[in-house]
Amino acid sequence: MSSSRGSAELRHTPVLRERIVELLAPALERPGAVFVDGTLGMGGHTEAILNRCPEATAYGVDRDGEALTLAGERLGGYADRFRPVHAVYDEAFDRLDEQGVHEVDAVLFDLGVSSLQLDEADRGFAYSKDAPLDMRMDQGSGRTAADVLNTYPVAELERILREYGEERFARRIARAVVREREETPWSTSGRLVELLRDCIPAASQRSSGHPAKRTFQALRIEVNGELDSWRAALPRAIDHLCVGGRVAVLSYHSLEDRIAKRVLAAGATSSAPPGLPVELPEQAPYLKLLVRGGQAPTAQETLDNPRAASARLRAATRVRSTKGSTS
Repeated sequence: MSSSRGSAELRHTPVLRERIVELLAPALERPGAVFVDGTLGMGGHTEAILNRCPEATAYGVDRDGEALTLAGERLGGYADRFRPVHAVYDEAFDRLDEQGVHEVDAVLFDLGVSSLQLDEADRGFAYSKDAPLDMRMDQGSGRTAADVLNTYPVAELERILREYGEERFARRIARAVVREREETPWSTSGRLVELLRDCIPAASQRSSGHPAKRTFQALRIEVNGELDSWRAALPRAIDHLCVGGRVAVLSYHSLEDRIAKRVLAAGATSSAPPGLPVELPEQAPYLKLLVRGGQAPTAQETLDNPRAASARLRAATRVRSTKGSTS
């Protein structure tokens, strides 16, 4: 599918770009340094890294073929230092291993739905536009959001709305979805938005934002298997970091951020049993946190780029190798 909305530079403002470059650049200043953008999108963060770190080569990973095309155009001036990788981020390091890249210096994950996917009406990600209920990040395979709505039983729909969307009215919505599909199968987002407006009390809509926000998030996560991929991807990235290497994660909702927080905190914590008088070398932390808590964008950045509002940044550096250990 070709885009009709202009170049990647015009369509995408990278969140916390300067802060991410500041955090990752120290690991990328040596000749031959390797940077992995695990969620390339339209290439804004990778462009900034390649510009700041002239010795680095970047591998840009995305499951979305159109994103790879647009980012490749944007990064054309760095053709000798940019390598596109078509993969889900939990498969990225298998693809790198196949290319002989077994150790990297810095990794970035910018999670969630991209500007490209939100802006393309026929992708079905944006609840502000009536479109086919697709929501696949890789449109070449897998079930669509319509498939989920038309085939899942009530209990399973309720579960994904409650877990992935943190939707208070999950049961009411799930029952309404199943009731409505018996009359007409689900196919477009506009009809779903109208059902959600009817299901969610007006008072809740006034206090909690758009009534479709949580349901669309839940469907997107389910369709793309995002949380399962994310749980697998971050440990794989850390395993591939060299000593002194750095990893940064931008999350946009609490489920993603909770996984990042748990994995990074575990690596930054001694595994020695409480009360042990001497910490063995293999029990020492193998990560050091670079950001206190989850850093939020400044008020000015949120004003300039409203999609940054919910972002939280976490980062860490590898301080020792765990190869050959059980850590």
